Amino acid sequence: MSADSSPGHLHRSFGLLQATAMNMSNMVGVGPFLTIPLILAAMGGPQAMLGWLVGAVLAISDGMVWAELASAVPSSGGSFEYLKVAFAKTRLGRLLPFLFIWQFIFSGPLEIASGGIGFAQYATYLAPQAKPYMTWIAVGVAVLTVVLLYRKIESVGKLMVVLWAGMMLTIAVVLFSGLRNFSAATAFDFPPDAFNFSRGFVLGLGSATLVAMYDFLGYYSVCYIGDEVKSPSRTIPRSILISVVAVAVIYLAMNLSIIGVVPWREAIGSDAKDYIVSVFMERIYGPAGGVLVTLLICWTALASVFALMLGYSRIPYAAARDGFFFSAFSRLHPRGDFPHVSLLVLGAVSVAASFFTLQEVINALIATRILVQFIAQIAAVALIRKQATGPVGFRMALYPLPSVIALVGWTFIFAASGIWYMVAGIATLGAGVVAYFAWQLWRVKFPVSSQ
Repeated sequence: MSADSSPGHLHRSFGLLQATAMNMSNMVGVGPFLTIPLILAAMGGPQAMLGWLVGAVLAISDGMVWAELASAVPSSGGSFEYLKVAFAKTRLGRLLPFLFIWQFIFSGPLEIASGGIGFAQYATYLAPQAKPYMTWIAVGVAVLTVVLLYRKIESVGKLMVVLWAGMMLTIAVVLFSGLRNFSAATAFDFPPDAFNFSRGFVLGLGSATLVAMYDFLGYYSVCYIGDEVKSPSRTIPRSILISVVAVAVIYLAMNLSIIGVVPWREAIGSDAKDYIVSVFMERIYGPAGGVLVTLLICWTALASVFALMLGYSRIPYAAARDGFFFSAFSRLHPRGDFPHVSLLVLGAVSVAASFFTLQEVINALIATRILVQFIAQIAAVALIRKQATGPVGFRMALYPLPSVIALVGWTFIFAASGIWYMVAGIATLGAGVVAYFAWQLWRVKFPVSSQ
């Protein structure tokens, strides 16, 4: 029996199909079905689609960063492992991995909760009287996801593909309906000053790109379960690039389809903006069409939460396994060989995060994640390239251009998030530095109990 299949070890069961399904399920989720009105409002018209285009370029560039790192360090834990390996010979060798886990404690459950909140928003289309109980619906989604994930990875992989298939069906229905009823005059009804370059135009583009990147997040989900992927150095980069390109095309087509049926002024001013796609389908097919697509979107939201919690539950596990986090998180289920402690704790924190609003969740998770995870990883690519001594796997094309584009893009989004969110992101980082040195002092004073 091999080490990968023996009890007490993670099993390599995810191939290219499952890996791509996980990424795309995480990326699509409920985000684009919720954020179309937000993006339109950011720039005051359909010119906000520029935000999608800028977001697509940034996602593709940053996807190459993730792909190269995943190929060089094909382990569970994603960013934690990349930062640990890249900065191992520097003074930041322990600090940056710790800071990643620190920000993840806040941003990971917030992102998971966003899917549950989106599920609850669309559920109120089906049952308007449930609006006062939206928070509890979101909590129920988090609990259900933990139950579905509490099993062997082989079963999880099969369920992942089923959920992904439902998500793709939802997209197909929306695209087919929108393209059949598309009106160019409605879709491209630009206001008179739509493309006047000004400070307001740049700020609006930044806000639209921020929301677009929230929707694109997830192209790297499979990186967090590298120890459970077949031929990870090859499979993970391919799944990332396939996912980014496919979802970029899907998003652009889907958004144009919707604003080609529902005028943008109505989309941002309607009381039904919380479930704009249901209104879109109701306009085409009547109430039955609205109900059908709402059910499909709720399915898609569940698929997103499932993919997020699957990947993120492996991060504290990987950190604890390597001595960077509490040892209890390194435990595997005695029969299922999955990190059950990490899964249960992450589920509990996600339940707590479900009590925030969707806007609070989006802004907070982006602001706290950019500095340590995305920007630090760009430097990690350069460091790992210098350290390479043997055969290498995936290498990004036109290096360092994709890294430069990613750096400029993430810096632009951070600046466009607003002064309070920038302060919150920096404050979270500062608090993490303080916590790190406190942790180090504790390890020195109590070396046995801190292991």
